Amino acid sequence: MLGLTPASAWVPAGTLRAGLDGALADFRDSRYRRLSGTLPRLIAAGHTVAADGGDSREPNALLAGIYTLATRMLIKLDDQQLGWMAADRARVLASGGGDALAVGEAARNLAVLARKAGWHEQASSIALSAAGSPLLSGSSPRLAAERGLLIQSAAYTAARAGDRDGMRELTCEAASIAACLGDRVLLRDHGGGFTPATVELHRVSAENYAGDPGVAVAAALRIVPAGLPTTERRARYWTDTARAYANWGRRDDCVNALLAAEREAPEETHARPAVRDLLSGLLVTGRTGPELRGLAARCGIN
Repeated sequence: MLGLTPASAWVPAGTLRAGLDGALADFRDSRYRRLSGTLPRLIAAGHTVAADGGDSREPNALLAGIYTLATRMLIKLDDQQLGWMAADRARVLASGGGDALAVGEAARNLAVLARKAGWHEQASSIALSAAGSPLLSGSSPRLAAERGLLIQSAAYTAARAGDRDGMRELTCEAASIAACLGDRVLLRDHGGGFTPATVELHRVSAENYAGDPGVAVAAALRIVPAGLPTTERRARYWTDTARAYANWGRRDDCVNALLAAEREAPEETHARPAVRDLLSGLLVTGRTGPELRGLAARCGIN
């Protein structure tokens, strides 16, 4: 992204597509160590293909997909500066490519970054404006799923802003869209997929941040983790549940949920700053057993 990777030799668009598909699979399965080597090469190769692509939309669409994935990874690692850079490049490329789903996903990532910066009004506006855009109108299930993801994002923003009623209203709206689409997984590579179960997963974190961890835990207990569409989402289930247990004062349940997250996706659990922050708090606020200390050490906390 900063132009420090050696220029890539030209590769066919089909090879670049295969590389992106592989990188998306690594993200879904939380193989971040491998992804950290793949993504820089994909970005360099994508720029080479786009520069050679003339007026073709395909290279730009592929590069937009690569930057969208990079944005998701940077959000997970809480790297705001590079996250904004990747998100803006994804937005520009997606807009030029004319792919409504890519435009919607770029907007969703921008909304997430705005929320992380504490700009709740702007984050909500970005997400809801994109959801209501004519680009995403129509009866296509995939378009409906992208609208649902954006509304879901706005619900989470409402929770972070302390608007519990707004959060619940928007979450119910997203849940209604998901219910109409059935149990099939749509847009697996957009925010971890869209299903009734993934909406409920967002409800766990949203209720917790809105100030009701007991309701968050109740929502978590209604979810069957194995029914979530990716390893990354299943790990997110356990870490969100752990955070709710921590806020509810259920320390042992919190530690057990974190250990379940590690069993599901060790690289996800070890890499996320949010998990390390939670563990650091546990270490200084109460009894520490060997399981907690061991997990903290594996996450790089001494």
